[in-house]
Amino acid sequence: MFFIGKMRRLLFFCTLCALMSCNAQVNQMIGGRQRIRINNDWHFFKYPSDSLADKLIYDVRPQTDEGNLVKDADSKPTESVGLKSKADVLKPWILPSANKFIAEANPRHLRPEGNPGGDFPFVQPDFDDHEWETVRLPHDWAIKGPFQEGWDSEVGGGMGRLPSNGVAWYRKKIAVPASDKGKSIFLDIDGAMSYAMVWCNGHLVGGWPYGYASFRLDLTPYLVYGRDNQLAIRLDNPNYSSRWYPGGGLYRNVWLVKTNPVHVGQWGTYISSKNSSKESATVLLDLKLDNDSPTDASVQLESKIYALDAEGNRTATAVASFSLVDAMVPAGESVQLKDSVLVENPALWGPSPSQTQNLYVAVTNVLKNGETIDTYETRFGIRDIQVDPDNGLVVNGEKIKIQGVNQHHDLGALGSAFNKRAAERQLQILAEMGCNAIRLAHNPPAPELLELTDRMGFLVIDEIFDSWERKKTPYDFHLIFPDWSEPDTRAFIRRDRNHPSVIDWSFGNEVGEQYTGAAGAAVAQRLVDFVKQEDPIRPTITAMNFAKPFMELPAVADMIGLNYQGEGIRQDKMFEGTDRIRTAPQYEAFHAKFPDKMIISTETASAFSSRGVYLFPVTDAVSSPVRDGMGGDSKLAQVSSYELYAVDFGSSADKVFAAQDAHPFVAGEFVWNGFDYLGEPTPYYQSRSSYSGIIDLAGFPKDRFYLYQSRWRPDYPMVHILPHWNWPDRLGQITPVHVFTSGDEVELFLNGKSLGKKKKGEYEYRLRWDGVLYEPGELKAVAYKNGQKWAEEVVRTTGDATQLLAEADRSELIADGDDLAFISVKVADKDGLTVPDASNLIQFKIQGPGEIVATDNGDPTNMKSFALPEREAFNGLALVIVRAKVGEPGTITLTAGSNGLQMARIQIRGK
Repeated sequence: MFFIGKMRRLLFFCTLCALMSCNAQVNQMIGGRQRIRINNDWHFFKYPSDSLADKLIYDVRPQTDEGNLVKDADSKPTESVGLKSKADVLKPWILPSANKFIAEANPRHLRPEGNPGGDFPFVQPDFDDHEWETVRLPHDWAIKGPFQEGWDSEVGGGMGRLPSNGVAWYRKKIAVPASDKGKSIFLDIDGAMSYAMVWCNGHLVGGWPYGYASFRLDLTPYLVYGRDNQLAIRLDNPNYSSRWYPGGGLYRNVWLVKTNPVHVGQWGTYISSKNSSKESATVLLDLKLDNDSPTDASVQLESKIYALDAEGNRTATAVASFSLVDAMVPAGESVQLKDSVLVENPALWGPSPSQTQNLYVAVTNVLKNGETIDTYETRFGIRDIQVDPDNGLVVNGEKIKIQGVNQHHDLGALGSAFNKRAAERQLQILAEMGCNAIRLAHNPPAPELLELTDRMGFLVIDEIFDSWERKKTPYDFHLIFPDWSEPDTRAFIRRDRNHPSVIDWSFGNEVGEQYTGAAGAAVAQRLVDFVKQEDPIRPTITAMNFAKPFMELPAVADMIGLNYQGEGIRQDKMFEGTDRIRTAPQYEAFHAKFPDKMIISTETASAFSSRGVYLFPVTDAVSSPVRDGMGGDSKLAQVSSYELYAVDFGSSADKVFAAQDAHPFVAGEFVWNGFDYLGEPTPYYQSRSSYSGIIDLAGFPKDRFYLYQSRWRPDYPMVHILPHWNWPDRLGQITPVHVFTSGDEVELFLNGKSLGKKKKGEYEYRLRWDGVLYEPGELKAVAYKNGQKWAEEVVRTTGDATQLLAEADRSELIADGDDLAFISVKVADKDGLTVPDASNLIQFKIQGPGEIVATDNGDPTNMKSFALPEREAFNGLALVIVRAKVGEPGTITLTAGSNGLQMARIQIRGK
């Protein structure tokens, strides 16, 4: 027994060590390069108000009296307010951080003498921060709330009513052993919101203002070896800086990177292919080599290509090898090297579900005197993409209709703090719907998101800016555009250009320069030039909601991106005589003007609904704006789920489908949007989150999910009935029944009696029985395809709520502090049917080595903190998110209870 107990303790110790190593994500030291994720044990402090914050500002900002104005999303951007910087701002010391991303032909920044902020207590190694909050990254300081309610709230509905604004500090000690002396050591930050400025041991290192950018700072000159070194990071996230919820904090991963002085530079490889087919492909390698040492270096480079298996492990034997290259790198300089190799019978990367996501890795070794001093790995895919103005997108010889959605960066109840499992779950739900493409609205994503899209087979429009010189909000990107648009653009392209899922670079969304003619086109051309210098292969696009074919801006990009213009904007009579954008359908006009450019609808629909809410009467129209009595209820602040209602400038899915089908040259669409997101709660500004998602904030599909599934997965047998059938107050009243199906014909039954069989007509995407008189019981829809039974669904009037039922998306969790389980809880009757109007308060408790991260229910009006272990069901459903504690394997038991209902219990294994 003693021996067994000893072995168990040894096994637990080994498991714990392995988990701790996994949590730190220390890559094995290969060729002198080490990459360490330093997310644990940061000390965090946020000033209680801007007025009490320190004065270590990046730059002065204009005064604003705009406040929390309620604006339509397509409001015209306006000119920036001119300001001159004061001498005491830190901007001159921060700008040099961008120099490596400014072309040599353009002026670079010279760092002034001095060390601003060096005497500030928070940057000193001996400052006592033990009373600060200890946090783990990625960290969103605002997501726990509280939500701010009312018209006069400090943070308005547009930015999600959460306290994302303000100034805060993060501090962490990092150990740098004496053995690291002589190495180059960098701090890599994947995302910091925003105006990041970094000190090391009291010295201002540099920073980066754009909150969505990934950036690197060189810590080497400021480190002391053989002891702890103090990092201090100041963030400043202004109110009125965004049109959606930005989050706040170090909300993506942070890394310490150690290399020998001669090494492959940051994002230093660019791999592309040409003449790609199943028989062969020419793979081109463009590589940047840095020499941080004071002497010239003579080195050799060898690069080999390996295939990756489904788990991401490389094969033992290289499939191709580049030539051995000799290089002389001058002291303190960089050199660019190019080579190519033929790969026989390549395994091509292509989108799901019809193609396979084959990936490769190029392993580059830098050798000096025969010894490997650096090893750099680049993952990539080989694929052939053709952009056809008449036939759309062709990938590896197959026409791929773009069935895409737009996605903001927040992860619902987790906020902006990136979590790979949460992002993967979103993509899995979208794939189930038939989605094959993502447009990243309107900023660069976390790097790991593109790893997921590569692996899961989504096509991606990668987007960088929502504004250029003209502003949409008082403190958005226009304030820093003159200084940072070049480095931000170049860094963005270099970081993401090896991902095969990225098919297109979007350099702007609905920018104000649409309105400024040739001047706006000149700004666009400048950005396109940056993109093409970094990646000459992929096409460019900018999303336009105003610019017309005869204007200057559309001529600049390689492709035409239309937001809502394809199907027409505000064409209803009720908008005649208004000063809002009104546009007739534009597909044909753009195709005629630009016959050599492919057209994509970069935003379509912007339809509204609240999951499980059905309002009467139901419009006879194919698409309708939202007003009280027209799909909306301003007292409830909810929109009907009959899925016929949209923002004023948008359209229902049905109307968009018809416009796309009538113009088959259009490559496809990106729906606004996939998931509800925090902020921008049109049409009810006092809510917390949007209504335009196909899937609600908690990840529960709305009825619209099944409408898209019926179109995007035509070979998947499905039929979906709406609404629910619990209407005790509508006995004998007209209660329309609509059916979505991938079949072509449906027969509807009420309590066994046929209400008739209906067949889809041309440009018809739902089947409607608008005269049904409500009686409780059973609705049954039987779908047919080509005369054969295809699918069947039944909706029943439920009994009273008697129990809670819980279902987890997975039964095991890795105990690394990152992995998550999403547990859906439904209020059910005795037969297990979800009670569709239930709003019971559900309380969650957890036992074992796990913790509740957040709860939600998808209700855009719910102002309870996501961090609370309780949540009202919204139309019968609630969500709880659980993670295992770091290094503590074991059984986690979650219970969900509600007064008068049978408790639900579910177990998850942490490993």
